[in-house]
Amino acid sequence: MPSAHYERLSALDASFLELEDENIHMHVAATLVFDAGPLRTPQGGLDMERIRDYLAARLHIVPRYRQRLAWVPIERHPVWIDDARFNVFYHMRHTALPRPGEERQLKRLCGRILSQKLDLTKPLWEMWVVEGLQGDRFALVAKAHHAMVDGISGFDILKVLLSATPETTFDPGPVWRPRPAPSSAELVADELRRRSSLPLGLARAAVRAVTDPKRALSSARDATGGLVEALGGASTPASNTPFNPELGPHRRLDWLGISLADVKAVKNRWGGTVNDVVLATVVGGARRFLVGRGLRPEGLEFRAMIPVSVRADNELGYVGNKVAQLLARLPMDEPDPYARYRRVVETTTTLKSSHQVEGSELLKELSDWTATAVLTEIMRFTARRRAYNVIVTNVPGPATPLHLLGAPMREAYPVVPLFPNQGVGIALFSYAGGLFWGILADWDALPDLHDLVEALRSEFDLLLRLARNGTSAA
Repeated sequence: MPSAHYERLSALDASFLELEDENIHMHVAATLVFDAGPLRTPQGGLDMERIRDYLAARLHIVPRYRQRLAWVPIERHPVWIDDARFNVFYHMRHTALPRPGEERQLKRLCGRILSQKLDLTKPLWEMWVVEGLQGDRFALVAKAHHAMVDGISGFDILKVLLSATPETTFDPGPVWRPRPAPSSAELVADELRRRSSLPLGLARAAVRAVTDPKRALSSARDATGGLVEALGGASTPASNTPFNPELGPHRRLDWLGISLADVKAVKNRWGGTVNDVVLATVVGGARRFLVGRGLRPEGLEFRAMIPVSVRADNELGYVGNKVAQLLARLPMDEPDPYARYRRVVETTTTLKSSHQVEGSELLKELSDWTATAVLTEIMRFTARRRAYNVIVTNVPGPATPLHLLGAPMREAYPVVPLFPNQGVGIALFSYAGGLFWGILADWDALPDLHDLVEALRSEFDLLLRLARNGTSAA
């Protein structure tokens, strides 16, 4: 008989479960748009059964998608166990827009899907297949809990489920046999063993420090200084803006796509990186939006939280969170777009030489050694103290098209969840020559979300025009 199997969640993964409540929904998501042609039925609909069978045949590559949560008794730390009652029909959902489905209707539907929390008693993902989109297209709305994936691992999973070539046939997956779940007594015993081993781990770290004291001291100084720097932003709140309401339970989703070649044209002309172009577009677009709301931007302390991947090369297949957070002050007070861009580049250059990443990693290690509640409370504190106004996350994707059973994916709009007091989240994904922006917002706080999207588009168009003209003035 196979032995019991489970996997303990890291402190960071577990913190996303603890942050969730009726208004804070901790799932990441993406809306993917495909040409329907190869998957169209003779009756004109979509072959949902074939799509479902194909995805089910690939799930053995990502076993986390057939696991659910359990909790260690007493301390209530979560673990992953195989779901003996897994049912792919529950997770793969099928719906349709009234034909011809407009993009606006798809956005509204996505907002409603993203307003619904995942069921914590089942594997923490859903995929909604949406047919009827105009232009002979369909959409796949993929949704997974942040405790299970971050942006990088989320799209790693999609690359497993999709293919680089337009394959139209597939082999059935292996028969899945769930491994036995551990008993409560086994979970408690293993947790006691884990805690008893912590002093040994600290002792090993001490031995390494004695062996190479200069390196150990330097690493400790960098990590501690970075932790102070990362937490220091919470001591002085960012300005209160329309982006920072008390959240309700409902969400809106909007998006835009721009040419990645155009983004690179700006950074090649003015220096910096693709992410610098993104941040300059965000702060310039937010400035336009807030002016339209009647605010004066000159006196605003405007900050972005920028998640960065700390995934090592040998962790590219890791399902879970491997991210650190950088806190960036963006030049909302600067009226000139070129000067604003240069200041963004200066800010990100300074961030790269800081030790915020090391500090973020130290905090997660301390939480793994002690209690997840430490990390969770710090995350709540920084959000409630308004340490930042928006989250901006940029995930690199493949340069060549992906396919679902021969249907090419044309667009891919990612979604980052909203944290307390943070009514807008901006996520980007580069794919097949495009840079796709997904903008999620609180329904009540930003009824004019489309105005923000248009402001972002106008700001980027201005940056591109200035860069092409070789000018540094509006």
